[in-house]
Amino acid sequence: MKVDVIKVGNKKLAKTPNLENYEKGYKNFSWDEVKKDLEFFKGGKFNAVHNAISRHARDELKNKVALYWIGEDWTERKFTFAEMERLSGQFASYLKDLGVDRGDRVFFFLPRVPEMYYGFLGTLKRGAVAGTLFSAFQEQALVDRIGSSNAKVLVTNKELLPRVQKVKKDLPNLEKIILSDDLEKVLEQYDDEGEVREMELDDPAFMLYTSGSTGKPKGVVHKHEALLQEEMTAKYVLDLQPDDVYWCTADPGWVTGVAYGILGSWSLGASAVVYNGRFDAESWYKILQDWGVSVWYTAPTAIRLLQAAGDELPDKYDLSKVRHACSVGEPLNPDPIRWGRRVLKILFHDTWFQTETGAISIANFPAMDIKVGSMGKPVPGNVAAIVDDKGKELGPMTEGSLALKRGWPSMMKTIWRRPKKFDSYFEGKWFISGDRAYMDEDGYFWFVGRDDDVIKTSGERVGPFEVESALIEHEAVIEAGVIGKPDEVRGQIIKAFVVLKPGVTPSEKLKEELSVYVKKHLAGHAYPREIEFIDKLPKTRSGKIVRRMLRAKELGLEVGDTSTLADE
Repeated sequence: MKVDVIKVGNKKLAKTPNLENYEKGYKNFSWDEVKKDLEFFKGGKFNAVHNAISRHARDELKNKVALYWIGEDWTERKFTFAEMERLSGQFASYLKDLGVDRGDRVFFFLPRVPEMYYGFLGTLKRGAVAGTLFSAFQEQALVDRIGSSNAKVLVTNKELLPRVQKVKKDLPNLEKIILSDDLEKVLEQYDDEGEVREMELDDPAFMLYTSGSTGKPKGVVHKHEALLQEEMTAKYVLDLQPDDVYWCTADPGWVTGVAYGILGSWSLGASAVVYNGRFDAESWYKILQDWGVSVWYTAPTAIRLLQAAGDELPDKYDLSKVRHACSVGEPLNPDPIRWGRRVLKILFHDTWFQTETGAISIANFPAMDIKVGSMGKPVPGNVAAIVDDKGKELGPMTEGSLALKRGWPSMMKTIWRRPKKFDSYFEGKWFISGDRAYMDEDGYFWFVGRDDDVIKTSGERVGPFEVESALIEHEAVIEAGVIGKPDEVRGQIIKAFVVLKPGVTPSEKLKEELSVYVKKHLAGHAYPREIEFIDKLPKTRSGKIVRRMLRAKELGLEVGDTSTLADE
């Protein structure tokens, strides 16, 4: 497919970016310089929350709004940095009273309510390890995660409590369940000068459970040092500046919601918007307009859903304040980028990272040409490469495993109680991401698919993402998921599951039209020989298409862990 290039000069940047020259910034980058933007205690001790909240509560930002919170019923609340410092300090004092100490696990099973945010901060202040759980999790998912972590305290609400009560007998290490509904009243009796514990950079700070196709979910543990890369990328990739109003649409149940919904963005002193409601195109446009959002971090799925809602709807809203937008969660297809630029007058910059990497690792920067559909280039301080099965670097335009040179600040500390699993991520000096990709001659990285998603048909390797992107280019299609289906002659054939735009009627004629369209726009061998129209694709709540689930249902296989799927 033809590559569109959007030159820096054609981006109409509203402000001078924090990183004005990517190549120069990457070459001259130093983590020691990043450390100068952060506050350390004597002896090199550190606490991520001291930097994200406490230091701002003592300087000129103390009365600045840290959190604009919007309920599903449009209830509004505001919390300044000083108020977040007080509430998180009180929560830390409460945890101390409960006997929570360094390294103890405190888990949060909550929607996006204020208690989730200041409770998380208070947990890190106390030196404990915060764990976050999707509010859509059911009983078995809770047992797998809370049980594995041996969490001492769980914070939930009255609505979600019955799920926890059903499995409480299976959680012998869970000593205390805190209900968020009355938490602020409980905290009134506690000292708001909750101690910010002085930690080592390498001490664990938070953990997230991530699912695979087999086995139980794995607990990815991150350290306080992760803040170095979270703040740096919030500054250089998200381009957060002092007067920005910032909206990260990610749930704190996954890594983006922690790294860029709590820690990295607040460390820069940004005012954050949080919406505790389901996706609705009009609601999202209203938030962008009414709260004057200037920097927006969202998911490709959300962009495509906005696109499906029509080109006329955005005309009702003033989106002119949005000066910079990024996406994450899965690769961003070219068509939504073009649509965003044409209809919303917003240019989305794709970013790549994983739960295990802890922070953005490859990105499209404001002051950099965009090759539409590319992941971009490595962030300063990270070295990325394409390697073979032995960890040997491959040259440009050669598909292989996307790898990062180990040792960056936000790299996971460990996999909870599974050292062999942790070791399996590495080949020599390289962290092997599990994503297939290639690098072009200009140093841009291009996603092909997960290792187990790549299709081998008639002796050729085909990445599902490129076929999905080609399908989405068709005017009738809003989303597509592509898998390889066993075939006696070709090894595998390409099967596509297609979600049509509202008002489009499925037909055999349309199936044939889509196959021909992909063949014409992609390659003669890389087109779907089978197409099935479906109402929606199976996805995680972070927006990733779960191709293994499509494959399992098609072939009658075990689906595997489904606890992180978006709620029905």
